[in-house]
Amino acid sequence: MDWTAPQKPTELTEGRLIDAILEGHFSINSFLPAERELARQMGVTRPTLREALQRLERDGWLEIHQGRPTRVRDYWQEGSLGVLGDIASHSDHLPADFVPNLLFVRQLMAPAYTRLAVERAPEKVIKLLEAHTLLPEQAEEFAAFDWKLHYQLTIASGNPIFTMILNGFQELYLPMACLYFQTAAARASSRHFYAGLYTVSLNGDAQAAELLTQRVMGESLDLWRLVK
Repeated sequence: MDWTAPQKPTELTEGRLIDAILEGHFSINSFLPAERELARQMGVTRPTLREALQRLERDGWLEIHQGRPTRVRDYWQEGSLGVLGDIASHSDHLPADFVPNLLFVRQLMAPAYTRLAVERAPEKVIKLLEAHTLLPEQAEEFAAFDWKLHYQLTIASGNPIFTMILNGFQELYLPMACLYFQTAAARASSRHFYAGLYTVSLNGDAQAAELLTQRVMGESLDLWRLVK
């Protein structure tokens, strides 16, 4: 049984506006209709619309000035982590290079947070990896394990910014990982990574953990390109 709460009017309005921006109905640097007119078009009250607009301004989608039209920001250059999470949750509108760009960012980040995790809390990393040999050959199982591993590595690193960035694309991570792990080559690459990381963590070798992660993250980007 699905007990997911229905969206509130403000959340629904916010999501519809993001869709309209990503679909190009409100293009970058264009101006939204006046508040009264936009509320009428969307079939919502002005207080509901105003709250949604304020939330979108906070995240970097919009620029609001009293007495002037509301501008759609260039969210790729002016947006925040909130925009990243919003785009990830609207996967129907993802640019073709969005996932490869995210993987490239992870390739830069993951070696750093993995090294810090092994330096600060090798016993936690070891415990995370103890069950890796029991993973069944199912994409969903690999996706869930991989997410949990990287999420916990960011926490063990002691730098919460890593965790916040990773959380920004959690909604996209699992479905994309399920697609990625459909291939035997991707699962084999990750099995090798988990085994290697387990060994270097037992040895407390943080530098080796960093180098291993850097190499495997590069492999994952190459394998994703083959999937797509």
